[in-house]
Order: sequence, then structure tokens, then C-alpha cells
Amino acid sequence: MSEASIIQDAVQPLSGSAQDYDSLIDFIGDARFVLLGEASHGTHEFYFERALITKRLITEKGFTVVAIEADWPDAYRVHRYVRRANNDATAEEALAGFRRFPTWMWRNTVVVEFVEWLRQFNQNLDPKKPPAGFYGMDLYSLHASIDAVLNYLRKVDPEAAIRARHRYSCFEHFSPEPQEYGYAATAGIIESCEDEVVNQLIEMRQKAAEFLSGNGQRADDELFFAEQNARLVKNAEQYYRSMFRGRASSWNLRDRHMVETVESLVAHLDGGRQPKAIVWAHNSHLGDARATEMSQRGELNVGQLIRERFSKEAVLVGFSTYHGTVTAASDWGARAERKNVRPALRGSYEEFFHEVGLPKFLINLRESKQLDVLREPRLERAIGVIYRPETERLSHYFQAHLPDQFDVIIHIDETRAVEALERTSVWDKGELPETYPFTV
Repeated sequence: MSEASIIQDAVQPLSGSAQDYDSLIDFIGDARFVLLGEASHGTHEFYFERALITKRLITEKGFTVVAIEADWPDAYRVHRYVRRANNDATAEEALAGFRRFPTWMWRNTVVVEFVEWLRQFNQNLDPKKPPAGFYGMDLYSLHASIDAVLNYLRKVDPEAAIRARHRYSCFEHFSPEPQEYGYAATAGIIESCEDEVVNQLIEMRQKAAEFLSGNGQRADDELFFAEQNARLVKNAEQYYRSMFRGRASSWNLRDRHMVETVESLVAHLDGGRQPKAIVWAHNSHLGDARATEMSQRGELNVGQLIRERFSKEAVLVGFSTYHGTVTAASDWGARAERKNVRPALRGSYEEFFHEVGLPKFLINLRESKQLDVLREPRLERAIGVIYRPETERLSHYFQAHLPDQFDVIIHIDETRAVEALERTSVWDKGELPETYPFTV
């Protein structure tokens, strides 16, 4: 009997039927936070299945927050579209703000379909029920968030806008690439902008009541959007300085910012209803870092922080694949390519799941009684926006204890590349077969 056959009774085959995720929805129960991961940033099935589960959580469980691994201003434009609060005519147009590399993460066909669905859902919703929203929780949008703060203040308090403009002018001596600022500030070439961005956030919070002045929910939402941008600028300034002090420092700051954003959203939308949030991000952010070698490097992540704060009110769902194709780049900022994903390495969880012999299945790691074979540390694969198969073991694998990392795993044995809205000739051509130039 093979190791994989031991868990045959613990897995639930997925056939593509409407009932596929009934057991997952039941397991989620009254949880308030559902974290839906992905093992790459460029796999169609991860996006598709995640959207499918999200639709059911919104319609059947009353979730109203979809928070994604993306910049706050870009996602907020989509949020306004699904709430019919801006002039964008289509989902594709609403997603036009996602122009920073890697654009295919959010400008792809699956996200377009989901955004249109979300807009239609809100339109048909009972007016007495809260609509669903689409939000970004990342912190890379320093300059876009500065612009958003200034635009807001120009409308509500022109004098405050002048003060903010003066504070934020600290960044004007650098190119649009914030890393240059971070290097110069860390190296002591310039004074950091830390005091300025902190003071700006403090002033906005102190003047919040004045900005609102009884203007209703819309004014409250606009202030919240602006204040979150000011908080993002503060955290981004710190993040870009921390990049030159070691990976753990910048990683931890980024993931803490994501969790703060989700908590702020839930608190803002509360109104006595205790809103429930769905989080879309990479497995490396959403699987509990304490169960991986990340913790040995001093790194934490969203999954760990959410579990620590909300315990069983949170459900962590990861995805995996054995082989197929993926949309990824060879270097940061390079063109999107459709790359072959090599069969998973020996000794990995992905190879173990391949040996189960099912094309697609779900395994509940919290409920199953046959997990001893999974508790042995194994390799786990992570493909981000860059995929380098020539150095795969070093670049894309890490040690993990899967049952402690996630509550549920969805394995799809063969997957295909997500289709970007802007397809390149490199992507259309695809990568040469691994057997090239031979035919064997």
C-alpha cells in the first residue's frame, strides 16, 4: 500500500458539480474570516475555484468583504464599480487601474467575470441587506495613495490639502520608484519622510469629526477611503526603508499592514452586524507561517496573525497543483510568459497528492483522522509572479507541516495558465516543450 492510498478515504473528489463545495461551506459555518490562497499568481484554476467559493460565501453565508492582495486605490475603483458609484462602463474598464507589474494578477478573464457577478449581485440585493465590496490590502501604492489623500482634502478642506501637499513633497526628489527613496533614507543620504507621513495621518484622524460634519454614510465612506490611503502612505514609507534592512523586516511589515486593513474594514462596516471577510492572497501569506520554515527566518504572515487574533473564527484554505502551465515572468518587470510547470519534486506534498490518483480533490485537514502521513515535514511549492524552473528547488520550494499550515487543501493535479486581458506574443507562443529539441 502506498503512502498516498492511506488518505484515500479522507479526500473528497471534486467533479465540477454545484455540490462540490457543500462540505466546505458547512465546515466554514459561522466563521467570520475565510482565507483563500493560491500556489501561484498565474493559475486559472486557483482564481476560478476561489471565485466559485467566494460567490457561495457571499450568497449563502452573508460575507460582504472581499480583500485582495492588491493596492488599495486600484481595488477601490473596482469597489465603486460593483457598488454602481462611478462611471466605469464595464469590469474591464474598472480594472484599468491595475497597471503596475504584474498586471495579470488582477487584469485577467476570471477576475473580470467575478467583478461583473459581484456588481449584478449587489444590484439584485434586498436594499435592507449590506452590499458586498471589493478592497485592496497591499501597500505598494505610495504615490497613488498620496494623490488620493490630496484629492480628498482639496474637496473637504483646501487648507489641510496645502499642508498635506507640503508634507508629501518630501518624496518629490525621487523617481516614481519608491525603492530609491528607501535606499537613500536608509543609507543616511537624506532625512526620512517618517515624521511627515505620521503627522499627516494624525491630523486626518484629529479632524475626522470636522470632515464628516453630519454629511451621512457617503461622507463617512469617503473619509475612511482617504484615511486608509494616509495610513498606507505611512506604512509604505516604513516598508521601503525596511527593504534594505532584511527580508523579514519588510515582509512582516507588509503582512501586518494587510491584517490591519482587513480589521479596519470590518470595524468600519460593522454597524452592529459583525461583517465577514474573504481574503484572496498567495498561500505564502495565508497559510500559517508558524508551520513553515518562514518562522525560522523570523517571518510571520496574514494567516498566522488572523489565527492568533480570531482563532476558530478563521478558516485557512490553500491550493496546490502537480504540473501544467502558469502565467509568470522570468524576472521582475519582464513580460508575462506562459510557462510549463514542472512535475512536482520527489518528497513534496504536491507529488504526494498526485499519487492519490484523482484529478481534483479537497481534504479537510482539521477534521480528518488519517493525517499522520501528512504530518511529516515535506517540501511545498510556491510560484509567485516569477517562475524559474531551472532553479526550482532553490527558488520555489520550502519545508512545511501542511495540517498546521491550513485547515483545508484543494489539490488540482493539472492546471493551466491564467489568461491576462493583455496577452503578449510571448504568452501566446508559450514555452517550448521540456523535451525540445528531442521528441522523446
